[in-house]
Amino acid sequence: MLLALDIGNSTIGWGVFVDSTLKAHGRLETDRSKTAGQYEALLRSSLAAQGIEPGRITGVVVSSVVPLLTDMVKVVSQSLFGQPPLIASTDLDTGLTFRYANPKELGSDRLVNAAMAHVRYQTDLIIVDFGTATTFTVVTAAGEVLGGAIAPGLAITAEALVSRTAQLPTVDLVGPALAISRETRGSMQSGLVLGHASLVEGMVSRFQHELGRPVRVIATGGLASVIVPHCRSINEVAPFLTLEGLSYLFHRQSRTGNTTAFPSRTRQKNTRAG
Repeated sequence: MLLALDIGNSTIGWGVFVDSTLKAHGRLETDRSKTAGQYEALLRSSLAAQGIEPGRITGVVVSSVVPLLTDMVKVVSQSLFGQPPLIASTDLDTGLTFRYANPKELGSDRLVNAAMAHVRYQTDLIIVDFGTATTFTVVTAAGEVLGGAIAPGLAITAEALVSRTAQLPTVDLVGPALAISRETRGSMQSGLVLGHASLVEGMVSRFQHELGRPVRVIATGGLASVIVPHCRSINEVAPFLTLEGLSYLFHRQSRTGNTTAFPSRTRQKNTRAG
């Protein structure tokens, strides 16, 4: 079994794969104040809730946009599974060509999404990832990562709106029936949800204009289900794109003989992470 970990700024998604099939998945809260020992206990408990024992995990692969937790997960992986994880980066054999000015600045989640989407769809793509930030990544049919855009995500935009105003309440992030609302909560939902959908529509239109051709648009990320129903430009939702991309990259290193990607994977007796 392969454990894939997607460490984001708000949540840590995990998935367990048998071959390339996702068999179980879950989510933990990202908390920079927790110790490696606490994360180990949380991950062990989350896996156990779905009947997965640590001893059944034979490989670990990680995407992380939180450097502090990247180092911590290395400790947890060694302690809980007896092996270091494979860390997703542009140093791996991804099957992609990077036109980014500095490829190492590309977030590993965007990298993983691009690799998976390219091999799955084999066409020109815009990948929209609705997470803490809403990111747009362009990948050509030839596997070239051209770049993209980064915008504040829906949730942090809502938090900022409430925290920086005196009278606006916290609202559920659901789309209203009408854009023109006659009360405050509905007005906020219109501005937040429909406004964010309009941001997506506008950016996709600009991207397609710059590319000079229609492009398939794929959505992923935890907030995709909130925004996508209000977007006409999204062709497909791939909810597990990042986890599936991690599995793909892990197996790709093995198939291409990229042994330098894997640190020593000799299993050792587990010692509790501190």
